[in-house]
Amino acid sequence: MRFVLSFLLTLFSFVAFAQLPKGFVYAKNEIPTVNVDLQYCGDYNFVGSIIDGYNANVAIMTKQTALALKKVQQELAKQNLSIKIYDAYRPQRAVNHFVRWAKVINDTLMKQQFYPREDKRNLFKKGYIASKSRHSSGSTLDVTIVDLETGKPLDMGSPYDFFGKESWVENKDLTNEQSKNRQTLQKVMLANGFRNYAQEWWHFTLRGEPYRNQYFDFLVE
Repeated sequence: MRFVLSFLLTLFSFVAFAQLPKGFVYAKNEIPTVNVDLQYCGDYNFVGSIIDGYNANVAIMTKQTALALKKVQQELAKQNLSIKIYDAYRPQRAVNHFVRWAKVINDTLMKQQFYPREDKRNLFKKGYIASKSRHSSGSTLDVTIVDLETGKPLDMGSPYDFFGKESWVENKDLTNEQSKNRQTLQKVMLANGFRNYAQEWWHFTLRGEPYRNQYFDFLVE
């Protein structure tokens, strides 16, 4: 019975893998030690609900991105640290969900947690919300660093997905520890083939991404 159950689980895992489009992989299959905590799989995010297209807490990305991230993970492991993935491949339907939400001006359920000093009417203009996302091309990641001894993310000076200058990579209003933590993340990601996004300390895109300007919509499951 145990053998049959093991076989079925292996078969299920293979089928799930096989359903991904060519060139895409599950992060855990390539980097078993990576920490995955997709914020859009739950309701603690700037929208305040599970986001369309996120059916499971599994990080999907292009094969090239996973290989580059594996090098990052190997470097961090020497310091007893690990990458935590907040988001990776993002279906276009999830981006559409963000756009719909942004147009409902009076829906400000999570304003205090994620955009306390921003007027929701300005989120498009300031680039926090857009109709297309690099995430949907499969080679963009939102990540932080976790201390393996405590299991906690390092203090980066602002929460993930916080809309404001506090999240800018060059924000100078940080403690020495926060600044050091951000520099550690930036250096290890940039040194292993990623480029950053100036307004979000957590956001990185693989240089030479294979599906640039292609926007996929398969489910995260």
